[in-house]
Amino acid sequence: MIGLAATPEVSLADEPVRIRAWGLPPQTAITLRAWVRDEKGDIFHSRAFYQTDAEGKVDLEQSEATGGDFHGIYPMGLFWALKPTTPYRRLIKRDVMGSPFLVHLELYPSVLLVPSEDHLPAVTTVVERWYVAPGVQRLQVRDGRVRGALFLPPGAGPFPGVIDMFGMIGGLVEFRSSLLASRGFASLALAYFAYEDLPKFMPTMDLAYFEEAAQFLLRNPKVSGNGVGVVGVCKGAEIALCMASYLPQVQATVCINGTNAVNGNFLTYGNISMGAIPYQIHKVQLYSETMQFSSTLEDPMKLGCQDSVIPIERARGPVLFCVGDKDQNCESLFFANEALARARKKGKQNVYVRRYPGAGHLLEPPGSPFCPVSQSPIFPLPVIWGGELVPHCTAQETCWREMRDFLHSNLAPSTKSKL
Repeated sequence: MIGLAATPEVSLADEPVRIRAWGLPPQTAITLRAWVRDEKGDIFHSRAFYQTDAEGKVDLEQSEATGGDFHGIYPMGLFWALKPTTPYRRLIKRDVMGSPFLVHLELYPSVLLVPSEDHLPAVTTVVERWYVAPGVQRLQVRDGRVRGALFLPPGAGPFPGVIDMFGMIGGLVEFRSSLLASRGFASLALAYFAYEDLPKFMPTMDLAYFEEAAQFLLRNPKVSGNGVGVVGVCKGAEIALCMASYLPQVQATVCINGTNAVNGNFLTYGNISMGAIPYQIHKVQLYSETMQFSSTLEDPMKLGCQDSVIPIERARGPVLFCVGDKDQNCESLFFANEALARARKKGKQNVYVRRYPGAGHLLEPPGSPFCPVSQSPIFPLPVIWGGELVPHCTAQETCWREMRDFLHSNLAPSTKSKL
């Protein structure tokens, strides 16, 4: 009898899954297919071809994919390669508490070049991919001006506190915070525009709002220490670096594929005001159906731009830049190296740049599908993010581990900064 198993059947979305098949003819080509339906009803799918061994078995931890969406030994390749049936969709978990993603795995005892409804799998199984561990609490946050969702790990704590922000997607994105809480952090998914009564657009970067968020987090009795960590990607990384440089509550910072200067939205904080480098919209690269923004961010060292460079040397704690060198939305490696050079010149040593070869802009938790291009809610055409499937998804595993280790080490009481 043909069998197909995926273990564990229920897991957190950042955990690996082992896929095995048996009971097949030896030395036979088969197809393994994965698919998942998101909360909007869109289907994401992937497939790969394998050759059974002499015993009629396939084990993705040892068996090589001979073709399909990827080639080689990649146990999580079917998850990495999930792509939308409707072009340019992005797989994002919105309801992190109420339900998992149900990933369907199917085995076909032949090479399935063009799938159709006439092709029926020999055997199927389903795995549950949760974005929150049992016992994690989600608290809706409406505190003064602060809007977001606070995720608390099970137990009395106290736990290291982290503020988590995304970029120009706007709204409230929770899946990274819920996973961070599942790994021992009190994590505040922070919205800063296009959510509830917040502005629909971001006219200025008012750091007082983000300071209120840090103060709110530190008031929680389950949050340890006298400082918080900040994680941000894209525009969120720019804000995170500003928070690190000006707010005394910020103790450790992770900037994922961001800039080292204030762009687009000028910064205010008390009596401090910093002008923004205008986006060079006339430099957007347009293709038949997509657009690329990497050329729209000016070199902050150019004449007239230097006053907008974020003073990283003022940061209380360490800063870790996580950058993909195939990022096509932002010259993130260049900006990270500029920040590092300024820090060194000003005598600040605890700034680190972690470069991930072949990775694009959207560095997300492990197991997340590779998304090289997707539609954005604020742009008229899909945006190119860049990267290559295998190195990008490999980088996601490494980045997630290094980011968590960095935060745990540097948010522990009375510890020196560590990478």
